[in-house]
Amino acid sequence: MTILGIDIGGSGIKGAPVDIDSGTLTAERFRLETPRPADPATVLPVLAEVAAHFPGEGPIGVTFPGVVVRGVIKTAANLHQDWIGLDAATVFTELTHRPVTVLNDADAAGVAEMAFGAGQDRKGTVMLFTFGTGIGSALFRDGDLVPNTELGHLELHGKDAELRASDRAREENDLSWSKWASRVDEYLDHIEMLFSPDLIIVGGGVSKKAEKWMSELSVKADIVPAALLNNAGIVGAAMAAATVK
Repeated sequence: MTILGIDIGGSGIKGAPVDIDSGTLTAERFRLETPRPADPATVLPVLAEVAAHFPGEGPIGVTFPGVVVRGVIKTAANLHQDWIGLDAATVFTELTHRPVTVLNDADAAGVAEMAFGAGQDRKGTVMLFTFGTGIGSALFRDGDLVPNTELGHLELHGKDAELRASDRAREENDLSWSKWASRVDEYLDHIEMLFSPDLIIVGGGVSKKAEKWMSELSVKADIVPAALLNNAGIVGAAMAAATVK
């Protein structure tokens, strides 16, 4: 079965049809820049354009970088605060004229990695972190998702961890890969103290450059780059849409 997945990020909105039986994209993904200000009024037309690029009548899965509870946006740290309280599942369904399922972006990436990527067949505590505009997190215990953890907002040095250790922080502060890796290591050390994970999966755009920095991490848990790289969110979004009756 093929279902459209769309991943709303702080820097880009990208989508592609997904074969949910294999976890692979069946067409080249289509990406547009996330507009600024990233409020609903500016983002919705871009989302509609991405959806229209892949015409059809079937369901769509959409990720959002924040807490999502039964389709309603509860937080929006890296987009506009006007998203908070929006029934995104209903609004997106009306926008695209197709049934839409909405979930947290890192949760979607984690679901995909557990099914088709680095987390396959792994029991115990598995955690995925996406390093991009912010830091997204997904937590699994024996394969079951604990949704909406949003651990990028843990406090380190008096501020949100993602303000120090996200990929955006690396770029804005012109950090070397080594210097940035030390910040990520500090963050993951804190995570390890709190959760004692068996496996940590690193996703987001930096997963494509794992050789530049991951060897400098010192956490005790197994740590690997995401196998689906930056497509994990799209795949997980499509998988979520497939489960809705």
